[in-house]
Amino acid sequence: MLEIVSAGGWLMLPIILCSIVVIAIAIERYWTLNADKIAPRHLLAQVWGWLRNNQMDASKLKELKQSSELGLILAAGLSNSRHGREVMKDSIQEAANQVVHDLERYLGVLGTIAAIAPLLGLLGTVLGMIKVFTAIMVQGTGNAGVLAGGISEALITTAAGLCVAIPAMMLHRFFCRRVDGLMVVMEQDAVKLVDALHSDRRVDVKEAV
Repeated sequence: MLEIVSAGGWLMLPIILCSIVVIAIAIERYWTLNADKIAPRHLLAQVWGWLRNNQMDASKLKELKQSSELGLILAAGLSNSRHGREVMKDSIQEAANQVVHDLERYLGVLGTIAAIAPLLGLLGTVLGMIKVFTAIMVQGTGNAGVLAGGISEALITTAAGLCVAIPAMMLHRFFCRRVDGLMVVMEQDAVKLVDALHSDRRVDVKEAV
């Protein structure tokens, strides 16, 4: 393995670094983008139970806000429910924008690596071929060792760049789809809460005593 890395030249170092970053981001995002933690299934029913029983006060609102990303969105809407449907929807949208920004953390880095890893491999290919043609010009075609070294550098960096870029692109698409799915679920629950409050009855959040 070390022989392959050394044969690929110095450009193997940034490619290997990119692969480590991809693995780290994949593990962190897979752990973080957990649907049960971000958008618990029964949270909306629990919130509506608090509202029906007139239990929604400042402490419950704080508990809801800290429970999950969906709780943060619902709490933002509930905090402004007394001001009407449109104000409540605007508050939910602002909170949702913050949540989306947090959920998409590091995905830009993953996409960037997917784009630059093949370019690093291509750069290695170009440098390797330059080395080959330089050796031919200086020593002719008789020194097979020098020629083989340049060709190896050209091929190894290309293969390494693609081996990093392909999984990075797949992971980027996978996590983007997961974020989109989570946002659809949270949007549906938020809309249900708005419709329930402003088509059935208005509910004010009680202040803490």
